Amino acid sequence: MTTLKRALTWREGAGFTVTAVLGSGVLVLPSLTATMAGPASLWAWILIALAIIPIGLTLGQLAVRYPDAGGIAAYVREAFGTFSGRVIGYLYLATVPVAAPAAAIIGMDYVRTFLHWSWAPTIGGATLILAAAILANYLGVELSGMTVTVVVVVIAVVMLAAVILAMPHMNTQVFSPWLPHGWIPVGQSLALLFWAFVGWEMLGHMVEEFVNPTTDVPRALAMAIMVIDVLYIAVSVVTIGTRTYGAGKTGDGLAQLVGLGLGRAGMAVIVVLAILVTYGTIHTYVAGFSRLVYAQSRAGDLPLTFAELHRRFRTPSRVLIALIVPFAIVLVVEWVHPLDLSQLILWPSAIFIVLYIAAMGAGWRLLSKPGHRAAAVLGLVFSIVALSFVGWALLLPLGIIVVAWMGGEFRVVVTLNRKM
Repeated sequence: MTTLKRALTWREGAGFTVTAVLGSGVLVLPSLTATMAGPASLWAWILIALAIIPIGLTLGQLAVRYPDAGGIAAYVREAFGTFSGRVIGYLYLATVPVAAPAAAIIGMDYVRTFLHWSWAPTIGGATLILAAAILANYLGVELSGMTVTVVVVVIAVVMLAAVILAMPHMNTQVFSPWLPHGWIPVGQSLALLFWAFVGWEMLGHMVEEFVNPTTDVPRALAMAIMVIDVLYIAVSVVTIGTRTYGAGKTGDGLAQLVGLGLGRAGMAVIVVLAILVTYGTIHTYVAGFSRLVYAQSRAGDLPLTFAELHRRFRTPSRVLIALIVPFAIVLVVEWVHPLDLSQLILWPSAIFIVLYIAAMGAGWRLLSKPGHRAAAVLGLVFSIVALSFVGWALLLPLGIIVVAWMGGEFRVVVTLNRKM
C-alpha cells in the first residue's frame, strides 16, 4: 500500500496549526463575545488562551509518541481500546463536513456585509473557497504546505495591522462597566470561543508526513501557541477599547478596526485578506480530516476504499472527492434557510470540546512524565468546564456517541451470528 509522503518541517507544521486555529473566528468572535459579555469577555479570551497551552502541549506529546494519521482517534484507541477509538473517529466525521462549510460561510458573510451582496453570491464564494481547499490538498502535501506558509504570513499581517491602526482610537472609559450582563454570558462566550481555538489536533493527523516529527511537531505547536495567543488577545482588547462591537457590528469587526485608521479603503483590503484567512483554516481542516478518514479506513473502521492514496500525489484523493457531498448539503441548507451565526459555531464546537476531553484523558493514561500528565489533567478540567456551557448543543456529540455505540453493538451481534 502506498504511504503518505514525508515532506513537512516545523515551519509548515506551524503554518498548518496557525491557519487551522487562527481562521474565520477572528473575523467575528471578538465583537460577538464582547456583545454577549461586555468588557468581561476578555476574561474568557485570557482564560482560554492560557488553558489551550496544556491542551496543545498534550496533543503535541501524543503526536510524537503515537505518530498516526488518526490523531486523537488513534490516541484514544491506544488508551481505551478499539471501540473508543472508533467512536472518536465517528465524532470527527461530524465535525469538518459541517465546520468547514460553516467557516467558509462566516468568511463570505463577512464579505457580504461589507460589499452588500445578496445571499446567493455569498454561498457561491463559500463554494469556491471549499473547492480550492479540496484541489490544493488533492495535488500534494508540498503544495499544501507552501500554501499555508503564505497564508499564515497574511494572517499575521492582517491582525497586527488591525491592532496597530486601532490603538490610537481606544478609550479606557469603555471598559466600564466591566460586567454589564453578569457572569453567565462570560461562561457562554467561553464555550463559544472554543471555535476560535480548535484546530490543534489537525497537526496530529499530518504527523506521518513530517521529516522529523520528534522535534518538529513540538516546535511547530509551541510557535503556533505563542503567535495565536498574542494575536487573539490583542484583537480582543482593541475591539473592546474602540467599542467596535454591539448590535449590527458582529459581522465585520476586524474590518471596522482597520477602518478606524485607513478609512473605507483599508476596510476593503482587510476584506480581501479575510478571504485568505478563511481559506487557510478550511485548507487545514480538509487536510487533517482527509488523513483521519484515511487512517480510520486503514484501521478497518471505515470502508477500505478510503485507505487508497493517489498514485502520483500520495494524498487521500478519494476522501477529498467524497467531501464534496456533505459540503454541498450544508451549503444548500444555508442557502435555503440561513442559520443563526452563534448556533452555526456552537454545534461543531460542542463536538470539538468532547474530542479534547477524550484526548486529554488519553494523555493522562498514556504519557508517563509527571509534567506531561499534569498538562493533560489541566486540559481535561478546562475542557469539562467549557462543555458545561454549551447547552443544548451537547445533544449533538451525545447523539453521535449513542449511534456509534448502537452500531458497535450491532457489529458484535452480526459477528457472533456468523461464528455460530
